[in-house]
Amino acid sequence: MLNEKDLDSLLSSSHIDFNQYETLYKHFHSHPELSFQEAQTASTAASHLELLNASYEIHTSIGGHGLAGVLRNGTGKTVLLRADMDALPVKEDTGLDYASKVTMRDNDGIVKPVMHACGHDMHVTALLAAAERLAKMKNSWSGTLIVLFQPNEERAGGAQAMVDGGLYSKIPIPDLVLGQHVMARKAGSIGCRVGNIMSEADSFKITLFGRGGHGSMPHRTVDPVVLAASVVMKLQTIVSREVDPDQFAVVTVGSLQAGQTENIIADRAEIRMNVRTQDREVRQRVLAAIRRIVKGECEASGATKEPLIEETTRFPLSVNDKSITKSVHESFGRFFGNRFDPDTACSTASEDYSILGSSNGKPCCFWFFGGVDEKTWDETKNRGRLAEDIPVNHSPFFAPVIQPTLKTGVDALCVAALTFMRNS
Repeated sequence: MLNEKDLDSLLSSSHIDFNQYETLYKHFHSHPELSFQEAQTASTAASHLELLNASYEIHTSIGGHGLAGVLRNGTGKTVLLRADMDALPVKEDTGLDYASKVTMRDNDGIVKPVMHACGHDMHVTALLAAAERLAKMKNSWSGTLIVLFQPNEERAGGAQAMVDGGLYSKIPIPDLVLGQHVMARKAGSIGCRVGNIMSEADSFKITLFGRGGHGSMPHRTVDPVVLAASVVMKLQTIVSREVDPDQFAVVTVGSLQAGQTENIIADRAEIRMNVRTQDREVRQRVLAAIRRIVKGECEASGATKEPLIEETTRFPLSVNDKSITKSVHESFGRFFGNRFDPDTACSTASEDYSILGSSNGKPCCFWFFGGVDEKTWDETKNRGRLAEDIPVNHSPFFAPVIQPTLKTGVDALCVAALTFMRNS
């Protein structure tokens, strides 16, 4: 096992221009693209890999705008490093001079503001920098490196789309899959754990059917707004009254839409909701409760027909393989020292990256790295206001400090890859 000094010496010997990558990060941040529409991001990444002149085999347009670069360097493990590329329909409010002003039409044709509110711009930049650094270190490792840039993570379809689009007929099947995510935690810090690392997620669109009419004649109608309000309130009792307090579950209604004006009672309402769980039995219990509550409230309200419950997205439970994660932990512990937490909490958020491994029965390891300015974090923590004052992922105020966040992400990818591909 390489010690901290050996790893630091290896990485230092393969100098890369971080100024260039900071500029590239700002470009990605100010030019975000929604899920399914990541064409320019993928093109920029592919062009950058080509300009490295490092013999990467580049494969584009996999499962949409998916991109993979393959660097073959003798015998050994095949390691896949993954980054996601898509942004969110959020209006940025960070005040940065490189803040996004982009708007795009979503898949429903609605024009929306777009922001990298989840840090995928940082993921892409870190992976491109790691691709250059590892290419410059070819004398220090042996095997095959895959750098994969995935579209459509936010809608839970990108990893499966790449697999279904023939990913593994174009590139080698990896021995293991590694990935990371920038989070609202102290910059420079790294967190990982054996076992569950991110939650399973299910999203639904629920259509409730009433009977529309004049706002002054509610007795002649079945008001879907009142029905929807009852459903939303009752759904909140699932976690508090039906899930064991020792178990984890989140039920969130993120959207409720009905009607167009104040004096017309609409004939339907639409609820969009999201569920997070970390246990299969709990998941089944929660989903069954949702269906029971929705149907029961519709019957109690005299709805004109059965509700329509449609699953829109589903993320798998992300589980870090014990064997490879312990190896990553050893390397991270030696390299990052006390900045590394080997027992970080399982995140309530979700990811689809593990499909890149599970589709072929291959193990995965995923970790988090912090993006909040160290001084800001410490001062906010001392005031006891981390939850209130530190913007989290998907917030219009979420903006990782570029350094040391970027360097930490690059170091983590390189150290993890070298754990399995280094020369004896």
